[in-house]
Amino acid sequence: MPKPDMSTDIPSAAPSISPTTTGKSLLFWLALAAVLIVLDQATKIYFELNFDYQERLNVLPFFDFILVYNTGAAFSFLADAGGWQHWFFIGLAFAAVIFIIFQLRSHKQDSFFCFSLCLIMAGAIGNVIDRIAYGHVIDFLLFYWNNWYFPAFNLADCFITVGATLVVVQELFMRKKDKP
Repeated sequence: MPKPDMSTDIPSAAPSISPTTTGKSLLFWLALAAVLIVLDQATKIYFELNFDYQERLNVLPFFDFILVYNTGAAFSFLADAGGWQHWFFIGLAFAAVIFIIFQLRSHKQDSFFCFSLCLIMAGAIGNVIDRIAYGHVIDFLLFYWNNWYFPAFNLADCFITVGATLVVVQELFMRKKDKP
């Protein structure tokens, strides 16, 4: 006599693991972004108060702390554009934050995506605070190898880069493919 199939009668003990298993409120993501912004600003203030402009402190054979200012965007893009870029980047950051808040509200069940957007938003706000307060962004992390230097950056830049990378990773590898 064959055994009956009991698999449908036994509930699964392991929860499904996917980027959409839990939903957090918009307030949660805004609070997390606020914590990241405070961390970014605290590090920038530390370097502003404790380093002279372009002062370097060697930490590792390929990494230094340095205090430099960036009036442009990533890799000093448009740094010498004459000043209009200051307002352009501030406006762009405000538009991005509004878009991200809309996305956070629309995708609250996708925690992975919301976390990614939260990082991007915190980085954008962290750098726009610098632009408004100082007229430039404070950078202090410098990686290099021999005579090759990666442009100095800050925690806000890290947040933006990691957040954007996570969005791409999710789109490429974690989204369920539409079935015909």
